[in-house]
Amino acid sequence: MQQYDIIIVGAGTAGLTAAIYALRAGKSVLVTEGEGFGGQITSSPRVENYPGIASISGNEFADGLVSQALTLGADVELERVEKIIDGAEKTVITDSNSYSCKCVIIATGAKHRPLGIEREEDFSGMGLSYCAVCDGAFFKGQEVAVVGGGDSALQSAIFLSAYCSKVTLIHRRNEFRGEKALVDTLNTKDNVSMLLESEVSELIGDGTLTAVKVKNKSGEEQELPLNGLFVAVGQMPDNKAFADVVKLDDFGYIIADEDCETGTAGIYTAGDCRTKQVRQLTTAAADGAVAALAACKYIDRL
Repeated sequence: MQQYDIIIVGAGTAGLTAAIYALRAGKSVLVTEGEGFGGQITSSPRVENYPGIASISGNEFADGLVSQALTLGADVELERVEKIIDGAEKTVITDSNSYSCKCVIIATGAKHRPLGIEREEDFSGMGLSYCAVCDGAFFKGQEVAVVGGGDSALQSAIFLSAYCSKVTLIHRRNEFRGEKALVDTLNTKDNVSMLLESEVSELIGDGTLTAVKVKNKSGEEQELPLNGLFVAVGQMPDNKAFADVVKLDDFGYIIADEDCETGTAGIYTAGDCRTKQVRQLTTAAADGAVAALAACKYIDRL
């Protein structure tokens, strides 16, 4: 069984940043990824909120991280981790192999929960976004809509109201789940309107999203012309495979604070898969650095 100092589960921004820091500290590193290298950022056509980089595509940003990790000597495997066995040494079992290591960093990220309607993937990055903070500025002066009723959706609508000529907030219930203070703020915005007890039933456009159909609880439909649709109906972590070695909250996120420690010695977590308030590219990178340095200190104390 091949042995490493650190095995990193997930090759998004957090995982690859952790690999870079660990490799620069002289540790041997394996990065495993079950789907595709780069994580969520690869679906963003432009990234303009990462300090020091004025503008870059998500794919280009991710490619840079992968290239840097490989140049520093990381091993990478496109394998899904199915189980982690805790002990004096950790055993990481994938769908193809088993590996041994001193430390594990779980950086599996979280997926934006989709609407689950036809052509959603086709319009992703072509008028449909899951992150208002990331992409809102691209729709300056245009008409957009936000789908959702929690804090994330309300905050997205407030954020977009500063850029866009019109913001329509679409929610399937008759009241919002988010904070009343956020709702009160939205009610002061002249360019924000609300469609309650309604759902997006169809996405319309030829290559680029140009409108959506919205159906209310009575079954009546209306077509809403727009330039952008922001989906904020929650995220989905994928941490069930690790529930026996780390604690998960009620939503499936790994319980950890800014120190990225899970409570299990030698197992750390980084990025969107952990409990946190802000999930952005910069916070993922920060987590990766914190988790890697903590893992290196743990190894050095062994």
